[in-house]
This record gives sequence, C-alpha cells and structure tokens, in this order.
Amino acid sequence: MKRILFPCVLLLLVFTGLSYGQIKIGYVDSDAIMDKLPDAQDAKQKLDVLVQEWQGELNKIENTWKTKYDDYEKRKLIMTDQVRTELEAELVKLEKQISDYREKKFGTNGEMFQKQDELMKPVQNKVFSAIKEVAQEEDYDYVFDRSGDILLLYAKDKYDITVKVLNKLKL
Repeated sequence: MKRILFPCVLLLLVFTGLSYGQIKIGYVDSDAIMDKLPDAQDAKQKLDVLVQEWQGELNKIENTWKTKYDDYEKRKLIMTDQVRTELEAELVKLEKQISDYREKKFGTNGEMFQKQDELMKPVQNKVFSAIKEVAQEEDYDYVFDRSGDILLLYAKDKYDITVKVLNKLKL
C-alpha cells in the first residue's frame, strides 16, 4: 500500500505544481537526524536505563514464579489437596502480578511509552522546528520524512485546502 501511495502523492504534487509553476519538494531522514542528535541520544540512554531496571524487576518476579512452579511440580503428588490448592493460588497470583507489571510498564499506555513521550517530545519539537525553518529559508513547498511511513513534515499554507473542503461540506 505504501509503495503505491507514495508515488501517487508525489505525482499529484508534481502535476498540481506544474499547473501553478515549479514546486520545490524536499525530504529528510529523521532516523539519521535522531541518531546524530546528542539530545536524542541522551533521552534514549535514559529510557534504556529505565527499561533495564524494569526488565530486571520483571525477571525477578518471573524467576520467583519459575522456582515455585518447579517446586510445585516436584512435590504435587505428595501434597495434600489443601496445600496443592494454596500453591496453585499463589502461582496464579504471581502470574497475574507478572502480567500486571508487564502491562503497567510496557503496555500500550504503560510507563515506558509515557516516559518515551516525555523524553522525546522536546527533541522532536526541536527537530520539527529546524525542519520548518530550513523549509521556509530554502522556500520548499513540501518536506517529507523518508524514515518510515509517508509523513508530511512541512507544507506551505497556500496549499491547505481544509477551508474549501469544509465549505464544500457546508460545515
């Protein structure tokens, strides 16, 4: 889909530009910028330290579960029903604790993503501001990011047709 969409968008921009005159398109590799930017490296390093700490804590809980499970498996045949039930409940409780910890730290709304957003947002804003300044200084009409999905980082306001679309929809 991306392979089809990018050429279509590019052709649309080129042909639209031909009717108005020459348009100037640029692109950046934001991954390369982030790799060379000291602020981004510092933020990544801070995040890596936190992730290692959290992973260590998770490993401790998992090792505790594994030890208790192995012990349970060795002794389950000689246990009373009450002891077996208590150990099974304890194992289930540890499994839930492991699952909850993973979700809390690494889940979609987990601390890792929140911390990543907190640490990287200022760096990203700095990069986007620099891209906008360069685009305006060099008189680019559009600037894309080639690092990932097709991402329009900058466009001149004169190409914004939002109001026309809203008027067409009578909103």
